[in-house]
Parts: sequence; C-alpha cells; structure tokens
Amino acid sequence: MKKQGLLSKWIFLSAVLLCIVSCKQEKKTDQAEEVPMVQYDEPKSQLPIDRLRLPEGFKIEVYADSVDGARSMAMGDDGTLFVGTRNENKVYAIQDRDKDFRADNIIVLDTTLEVPNGIAYKDGSLYVAEVGRLLRYDDIESQLNNPPKPQVVYDDYPTEFHHGWKYIAFGPDDKLYVPVGAPCNICDSTVSDKRFATITRMDSDGSNREIYAQGVRNSVGFTWHPETKEMYFTDNGRDMLGDDIPPCELNRVTEAGQHFGYPFCHGGVVKDPEFGDKRPCSDFVAPVQALGAHVAPLGVKFYTGDMFPDKYKQYAFIAEHGSWNRSKKVGYKISLVHLQDNEAVGYETFLEGWLDEAAQERFGRPVDLLFLDDGSLLISDDFGDAIYRVTYSSTNS
Repeated sequence: MKKQGLLSKWIFLSAVLLCIVSCKQEKKTDQAEEVPMVQYDEPKSQLPIDRLRLPEGFKIEVYADSVDGARSMAMGDDGTLFVGTRNENKVYAIQDRDKDFRADNIIVLDTTLEVPNGIAYKDGSLYVAEVGRLLRYDDIESQLNNPPKPQVVYDDYPTEFHHGWKYIAFGPDDKLYVPVGAPCNICDSTVSDKRFATITRMDSDGSNREIYAQGVRNSVGFTWHPETKEMYFTDNGRDMLGDDIPPCELNRVTEAGQHFGYPFCHGGVVKDPEFGDKRPCSDFVAPVQALGAHVAPLGVKFYTGDMFPDKYKQYAFIAEHGSWNRSKKVGYKISLVHLQDNEAVGYETFLEGWLDEAAQERFGRPVDLLFLDDGSLLISDDFGDAIYRVTYSSTNS
C-alpha cells in the first residue's frame, strides 16, 4: 500500500510538471506570435531634392542614401538592387524589405575590388567588372550576408586606369558586353592593343570574345532598343579643344564591326587636330544625336513601363554626369533624345537642378538609370551618394 501511495504521488507530480512545462511552451508560442515585424530605421536624407525640377506630374524622392559613390546598378530576381562604385572600391546590395520603395537595408558585399564600376546580373549570378578582370558571384541573393568567393571569368583585359572603369550589361543575345576605353585623352591606342577604344562582347563564361564596335573613346552606358534590339551607347567626347567642341554622343550600332570615329573624327563632323588628316569623317558612323560638349553622358535607357505617359516610350533617357574641364559647368541632369524611325528628332532636358548655374555649385552627379517593374525610374548619384526614385501621377502638383 505504501508503494502504491508513492507511485500515485509520483504520477500526480509528473502530471503537474508536464502541465507547467506545456503551459510555458504554449505561453512562449503565444508570445512569439505577438512579436511585431522588425522595423528598420530608414535614413533621412539631407539632400536638397526640392531644388530638382521635373515636368508636371513627376515627383522625385530619395530611394537610398549613404551609398558612397553609387554608380552602375543592376536588379536581382528577388528585388535586390546591386550597385557598383568607382573610387570607393565597394559593391553594395540594397534591399527594400517592406516594399515601400525606400531602401531599408544596405549590405557591403566586397571592399577589396579594383574600381568595380560595372555591375550585371544574370541567372542568379552577379557579375562585377574591375579594370582588368571580370568576377562572378554565384547564387548571390541567397548569400548576401556571407557572399561566396567570386569566380574569375576573365583576367586578361588591359589594366590601364585611364578610362579603365567599365560599364557592363547583357544584351538580348545573352552576350555580355564590355567596353575598353582609350587609355588617354586623345591617341591611336589600337596600335598597341586593338581592344582599346572599343566595345567587346562575349559569352557569359568569357569565351568567344570579339570586338563589337570600334572608335569608341569612353562609353560608360549602353542599352538596347526595345523593338529593334539595336544597341545604343553614350560616348564621352575628347577634352582640351575648348568649351564647346567636340560634342559628346549618343550612337546606334546596326551591325558588328562598325567604327564610330575616335580618334580621327568626333561627333560625326569635327576633324581631330592631331589625327583628323589620317581618315575623313565620312569613313565613320555618325552619332544618332550630338549631345552637349563635356556633358559626360553615362547611363542610357529606353522607357518600356506603364507609369509614365505613353509619349516617353519614344525617348532615350540619358544621365549627364556633368563637365569637369569647362569654364562654365554643363550637364548634371537627365536629358531625353526623342526618336522616330531610328532617327533623333529632339534633344531636351527631363530633370535638372543638381547644378546651381549662378553659383556654379553642385550637390549631385547622375550616373546610371534603371526602371523598376512598376514603371518608376531609379537614378544613381556618385556625388550625393544616393539613389533617387522618380514617379509619375496626374494628381501630382
């Protein structure tokens, strides 16, 4: 009987303990369900964006700031915005986790690279172009907080820093396009290496490389027409010929191997004082549009979204980074080239105000352009260390 009593007490105590543990676990579960989603403090920009001027109905806001030297942009499959830099040697991954079109998490993926200006994304991999080599980070979006060691796609391009930073992008043919700038202000650099002053292309693994376009002094932006699939690229004109010549350029490639003039002819009409006697301007493909002298055109994109008015689907948007060697600054804006039947019929300003023309002071320099799925426009700024978002609504005042 004594043993039965002890056994009964043991069973009773075990049941009580089990109940207590079970209640605690239930309480913990309830508490876990009640914990609100983690809130992230989004940085408040001090940039004077109220100075920026846009057509009626458009609005500009800061999408991300404190992105030192933000330049080329590419979007991942899961909505991660990848951003390269030039002088900062950083590559960023920027997230908008609460989907409010304002970045709430900025990750520095790498700080060891040599001028990682060029960024491209394809099939889950991030491609980053340094001066002389191309790297690939596989399955990158699932490893943002612990990036994989990059694979070297190639490491045998010229290593000259002058115009050595690269813009890269995949074309509609799935080829990767990589420019090689002239290693000088003005020179016939092809004598030493035929890849200088060109745009090259290759398969994604670095094979089957070839020169696609020649006579390209320094292109830091290109894209493809949404209908014709032809490449359009910006090119920075040579320096030291005065304030107003030669023009910078927007060019169109209609077939592989075309020559666009450098160093012999600029803007389709300006004979170079050092090299112009060697070949006439008639030998080369003239630009679709001669842009302002020294405006430094970089990123270029065609509009294909549904947010902006339909007329903007006929325009090429160009980020004019702005002059550095002109007596009075020019550029520092987003311009538009109006195209009809592959011909330019207009060149106008879309967004301006980064430059105070009277004071000749600037607070931003636009670099690259990227349209989001909702039709809004992202603009990177390597001087203001920011990324902006431009939206349109007929209700905007």
